[in-house]
Amino acid sequence: MSGSGDSGSFGDVAGDRYDVVIIGGGPAGLSTGLNLVRARRRVLILDSNRPRHSATLVSHGFLTRDGVSPLELRALGREEFAGYPTAEFHQGLVDSVTPTASSAPAASPSSSSPTSAGADDFTITSRGVRGSADRVVTAPVVVLANGLAETLPALPSIRAYYGTSLHSCIECDSFEKSGQPLALIGTTADLAERAVLISQVTDDLVVFTNASPDAVTPAEEAALAGRGIGVERRPIADVVGDRSGLTGVVLEDGTTIPRTGGFVRPLWSVPLDFADALELAVDGEGHVVVDDRGATSVPGVYAVGDITPPGSQQLIVAAGAGARTAAAVNRHLLGPLL
Repeated sequence: MSGSGDSGSFGDVAGDRYDVVIIGGGPAGLSTGLNLVRARRRVLILDSNRPRHSATLVSHGFLTRDGVSPLELRALGREEFAGYPTAEFHQGLVDSVTPTASSAPAASPSSSSPTSAGADDFTITSRGVRGSADRVVTAPVVVLANGLAETLPALPSIRAYYGTSLHSCIECDSFEKSGQPLALIGTTADLAERAVLISQVTDDLVVFTNASPDAVTPAEEAALAGRGIGVERRPIADVVGDRSGLTGVVLEDGTTIPRTGGFVRPLWSVPLDFADALELAVDGEGHVVVDDRGATSVPGVYAVGDITPPGSQQLIVAAGAGARTAAAVNRHLLGPLL
């Protein structure tokens, strides 16, 4: 009974009940799902097929998969998950997660077969994408692994170079930019710290604040200058390039500063409208607050990956968090010893 197709092998039956429903099929969600089906849990992964890293051609730092495409990594993980008889993967955009009764999850007596209906469940509704059916399912445990929404700097041509010449993950992509004249573009208060990390691979780095007065303080600018890092505060008109990739950053006054690559600092947000009914505790930036097992403030709801503090992270970190949380979820479903 593998779930290798979009609809899985259990059928698109409204009211289907699972041990665990995972929202999001990236590295965090797939790792959580893989470890749970290995514990004989009946697991449904709902994925909207809208990965944030879809523009990235290769990812780095994932042991045994260094240099693989993020989309290929997802496909491999999905295939491994679907190889287990209690696994199901469905393409769907989740509309709501609603508590049923007290939503205090009860132990599942057995996961080798579908669990029986319970009073303390969550109801998850989703709209099908790419021809998949709408779903209404229930489960005593929900794992949120849906990742972040990303807003790039508002430059007309930036998407033409994002994922090739320009990247957002310094740990993932800085090695390949070694020795190049690089740009760091953003408006947030963490630009100076990001610039220090990038300076490990180049001695020609310019930080572009796009006229944001708060992105780099005067003290930070002086400290960066001491490391040979320039700060350009004038507003940006666009980024330009040719078939070889990025060639420069054009300022609004017409000045072009030659650059062959670099990094952008997107604005990230946590898309949780579908989970409003849960009233989850979040931090000041909207990330879902979890304990060291991935448990949220709502019993039976767990969260993993980028939607938890500190936010955007490497794929291997997200996958590791999924494995850790899967163990906690499995133990939770077994119920108290005494």
